[in-house]
Amino acid sequence: MTGTELPLAGVRVVEMTHMVMGPACGMILAQLGAEVIKVEPPAGDKTRSLGGMGTSFFPLFNRGKRSVVLDFEKAEDRTTMHRLLQSADVFLENFRDGQLEKQGLGADELRKKYPHLIVAGHKGFLSGPYEHRPALDEVVQMMSGLAAMTGTRDRPQRVGSSANDIMGGMFGAIAILAALYQRGGGKGADLGTDIRVGLFENCLFLVAQHMVEYEMTGNKPRSMPEREHAWPIYDIFETASGERIFIGVVTEGHWQSFCREFGLREFAEDPALRTTTDRILARGRIIPRVAEVIKGWNATELSATLDRLNICFSPINRPEDLFADPHVLRPGGLVNNTNADGEAFRVPALPIEWNGANIGEGLNVPVLGADTAAVRAELEAQALSSTGKPAVRLA
Repeated sequence: MTGTELPLAGVRVVEMTHMVMGPACGMILAQLGAEVIKVEPPAGDKTRSLGGMGTSFFPLFNRGKRSVVLDFEKAEDRTTMHRLLQSADVFLENFRDGQLEKQGLGADELRKKYPHLIVAGHKGFLSGPYEHRPALDEVVQMMSGLAAMTGTRDRPQRVGSSANDIMGGMFGAIAILAALYQRGGGKGADLGTDIRVGLFENCLFLVAQHMVEYEMTGNKPRSMPEREHAWPIYDIFETASGERIFIGVVTEGHWQSFCREFGLREFAEDPALRTTTDRILARGRIIPRVAEVIKGWNATELSATLDRLNICFSPINRPEDLFADPHVLRPGGLVNNTNADGEAFRVPALPIEWNGANIGEGLNVPVLGADTAAVRAELEAQALSSTGKPAVRLA
């Protein structure tokens, strides 16, 4: 798909963010067709130089953006920033409260100067007692109880990705799309919006199912390693070839098919195992027998059989294994992008299809300041032509 075919073509986003949550929001908007101009300090976004687990942060979350370097110590650059904001639909930031106010870029001041502007701040917390605190993905996972649910109370374990940062960026994008729709839906081009996204509240949303379980039952939710099973077979088993596989038998039809296919007539015909509840209570004798049966199967044949029976299953993969997965490797499953150093890399496409097409092919990670001169020239031409800001960008 070309940029002009994408739904946010014509929308300009000015982004002053770093790390993951704010950049993830900008990356999603860019892939949906928005022009995202990333404003960086002269030394560049510090995320550019991260190593280890942070190596992928900048290229992954800044694909498809333009890079403009501005030094706010210089009056000329401050003027350029305000010209950018005048021309923009959206301003993304993820600084601690009070920092941008020192630059004259606080949300209240911006809304007065640019009534049309949608200001989206990605913060550690929403308004309240903790709003002044910084936060990290690991911090909010510990605070919200997610780490205790993933591991245990004694040994809390964070989720194995920057899940909250990425999901926080998604909520930012959702809110921005809603604000663009509101502004473009006949309610006036000057109807800007002040949006605040909280990393902690994002994680709170993730654990809401456990909070509501407690609210409704009074029972303290058990951690995943200690949880009460909702299904008779919902476990990891070892195959004859030593590979492990997860199998989930979750419906009556699945139970009958599974027992029939794998020679477990003693379970299918047992009157004490007529209901799902009966089977859950009998897991102590069901699971060892199932494990014994699965141990006799080759992983490839087992997967093919479970697939034919329409029973949920999965190999126990690591991230590197996915570059050999046939579904990941389907046309469009991985898109080819180019890093700032010119090196190509593959990344999963945005997890949607737009009119049957995948999104994200051919994006480039910007070289620091690569678009500064071009953007300055565009702003200067706009100022000279006195066209100003269009009344409504999003119809």
